[in-house]
Amino acid sequence: MARAFLIVMDSVGCGGAPDAGAFFNGTLPDTGANTLAHIAAACAAGQAEEGRSGPLRMPVLDRLGLSAAVQLASGAGMPGLGARPEGLWGAATEVSPGKDTPTGHWELAGVPLPWRWMVFPETVPAFPADLAAEIARLAGAGGILGDCHASGTEIIARLGDEHLRTGWPICYTSSDSVLQIAAHEQAFGLDRLLALCKAIAPRVHAMRVGRVIARPFTGVPGQFARTANRRDYALACPGETILDRAAAAGRATHAVGKIGDIFSTRGVSDLRKGKSDLDLSEHLLALAQEAEPGSLTFANFVEFDSLYGHRRDVSGYARALEWFDTVAGRFLDRLQPGDLAIFTADHGNDPTHSGTDHTRERVPVLGWGAGPQAIGQVAFTDVAATLAAHLDLPPVAEGKSFL
Repeated sequence: MARAFLIVMDSVGCGGAPDAGAFFNGTLPDTGANTLAHIAAACAAGQAEEGRSGPLRMPVLDRLGLSAAVQLASGAGMPGLGARPEGLWGAATEVSPGKDTPTGHWELAGVPLPWRWMVFPETVPAFPADLAAEIARLAGAGGILGDCHASGTEIIARLGDEHLRTGWPICYTSSDSVLQIAAHEQAFGLDRLLALCKAIAPRVHAMRVGRVIARPFTGVPGQFARTANRRDYALACPGETILDRAAAAGRATHAVGKIGDIFSTRGVSDLRKGKSDLDLSEHLLALAQEAEPGSLTFANFVEFDSLYGHRRDVSGYARALEWFDTVAGRFLDRLQPGDLAIFTADHGNDPTHSGTDHTRERVPVLGWGAGPQAIGQVAFTDVAATLAAHLDLPPVAEGKSFL
């Protein structure tokens, strides 16, 4: 039986979203944002020289059709790339009213978002008083710290010392639909933090807030650092996904990275996590050899977004892309006849853009196992429909297979 692999390069957008002007970083619309094209241009101009040098090098994914997909999506070129496509290639446009991780992944899995997320206001305090009081009560604390929009690393550096003195959890949000709670792994306790986030999640989800994220950290004042023990408590996807279809048919389903969190582990038979994208790459390479006939592997590589996109680090993002391209080459070498692998993204996060938020963009769709094939402009849900067709599963509710 055929196998399928869906690999999401978190935030690796390619511009061209027709509604980019309706999404913002602060007061600046996302019009013109183009993660891949702008990184390639910066590399070619010698503006991304930290830890790497010269034009962007992504020969494996470019051979599948990466630069062609960027050109299709936005009309932009990628200096240093331009191979003739040898794989399946196109660009996907999102219809859901969001540019966050759950929204993009759910739509790729076949379920467009049927509502608008609730986003906390950019005020201080940001959270309703009754919600803040309930967090404090569940934490056994006299109150909460933060209560604002903030960068995770910045707020820990600013309030970590006070957190150690008071024992109060640090609570913050962003332009995503999210409540993040940070606490010291030793002083506050990792299990206590996870229990707090799990307990408050149903109340937050009822507000149409997509995620509660536990953000543990360690260290001492001036040297605080977040750990890999992050945990997301996401609102359950409101429809049947490709994971649900595969599981219902008795197929093995492998979730690599934060896929289990995004889908509340629904439809997942095997969950593989790691401390870094390097760890996740080893899981993916192993599954290329070990995954069962008829199985679906769904993987997310997050560090493009979490380490470099939000921090507007062009050199770091370029390094991550070039590293991942080598992983993609090793992965493709291990696939079997009949396998289908699709590389795509969930949104953009242009590191040359203003602000620190995601950017509304189209995403590349690159495939191995279907021969050279230009699929043109497709929908996010077409990815799920294609996987269902390849795996001989009942079709998802929305989307059309491009095979």
